[in-house]
Amino acid sequence: MDQIEHKFIDIRGLKLHVAEIGNGPSVVVFLHGFPEIWYSWRHQMIDVANAGFRAIAPDFRGYGLSQQPPEPEKASRNDFLEDILAIIDFFSIPKVFIVGKDFGAILAYSFAVLHPEKVAGMVTLGVPYMPSLSALSFSDIPEGFYVLRWQKPGRAEADFGRFHVKTVVRNIYILFSGSELPIAAEDQEIMDLVDPSSPLPTWFTEEDLAVYASLYEKSGFRTPLQVPYRTFHEVLNLPDVRVQVPTLLIMGEKDYALTFSGMEDYIKSGKVKDYVPDLEITFLPEGTHFVQEQFPDQVNPLMQTFLRKHASQLNSLMFVED
Repeated sequence: MDQIEHKFIDIRGLKLHVAEIGNGPSVVVFLHGFPEIWYSWRHQMIDVANAGFRAIAPDFRGYGLSQQPPEPEKASRNDFLEDILAIIDFFSIPKVFIVGKDFGAILAYSFAVLHPEKVAGMVTLGVPYMPSLSALSFSDIPEGFYVLRWQKPGRAEADFGRFHVKTVVRNIYILFSGSELPIAAEDQEIMDLVDPSSPLPTWFTEEDLAVYASLYEKSGFRTPLQVPYRTFHEVLNLPDVRVQVPTLLIMGEKDYALTFSGMEDYIKSGKVKDYVPDLEITFLPEGTHFVQEQFPDQVNPLMQTFLRKHASQLNSLMFVED
């Protein structure tokens, strides 16, 4: 971990934290989800750097060590997309690979549609591409579903506020590592779903938890609750509904996301390829929602094979163009 360098860069009026390792000609930008942070990519960043790539993992605005926007409650997904573009331009990188997990994957898909000339390929984890998030229906899911609860201003803040930040992160990791949707009863809050005696997932150490806790103690949860949870219905006005760059989707068979109505069939039937024509799909039998932290020994080779293949094609194309 010591070989990963850290810096702060000025991006659209904010100082954003970036973790970086490697100096290869091909660049991989890692986009985290929630309750993750740059640290969630620790295994993958070192692996791709050892394979000859340059890895860059920002903390999104308002997350971890990055500066809060002036009004976190007004942050938008479009803000995050513009930040990604500005980060790539800051480093003067003409074309990158993007790796995204959970809502980082959602941002990756949108970015590839908006800026296909900037994206050589993508690896996404935990979430397939859907042309519109507003089309994701929660109408058949009880009111106690965590997304519905966290969409309500003040509800999650009051729930989280009863506990130390470390306990909040711990509880979310335990909940999201399960294979069922986290749903609270009417007289329950989401944090109450976790018994205090429940152990951490075996692949997530107390040291890992301490790192996450220290980063969220710095940032708090104001921006993370706004984006993604309170921006689901934001309209991005994408120029196309299809992702036209090569993409590898990695899903855990025990990821609770597969229990959304129609989700598993949407992926396994190949319907998702209507919107991502150049798509490879891999399922890891024991994988959960945090598959890149749970099984880096399986995820890393899949990612590296994909990156090597398309980096070779990209370099060949650039050589022809030169």
